[in-house]
Amino acid sequence: MTPNEHRWLRLSLVVVWLWTAFASVWEWNGQSLALLAPLPGAWQEIKPVLIGGGAVIDALLGMWLWWRPGRAAYSAALVTMLIMTLLATAIDPGLWLHPLGPLSKNIPITAALCLLWRHSGGKDDGTGEKKGRA
Repeated sequence: MTPNEHRWLRLSLVVVWLWTAFASVWEWNGQSLALLAPLPGAWQEIKPVLIGGGAVIDALLGMWLWWRPGRAAYSAALVTMLIMTLLATAIDPGLWLHPLGPLSKNIPITAALCLLWRHSGGKDDGTGEKKGRA
């Protein structure tokens, strides 16, 4: 992978995470709450925490991938995405059959994160080029 390809792939994931954070907050009382509708009534009070917490995590991951990319950021993004995918599957398994693929899109995102992780090789400025020691 060339440094330019590495950068574009990474920046595309930055957009995904930052946009998801923005959309979660923008749609707080709409789609965000609707996605949590299958949760039992006892969970009503925790729904804002799930939405807000998810948005904060998405924003932090997006900024981390943007400003300080490297294996730690790619690993954190992968683990967080897997946890959120498992939680979303537990809440509404039907999301796997949604025509726009809110969960199935995580399969190519997993591949992209693994590729970025593999090509970052330790200390990295986000371009895929290894930095030498001074």
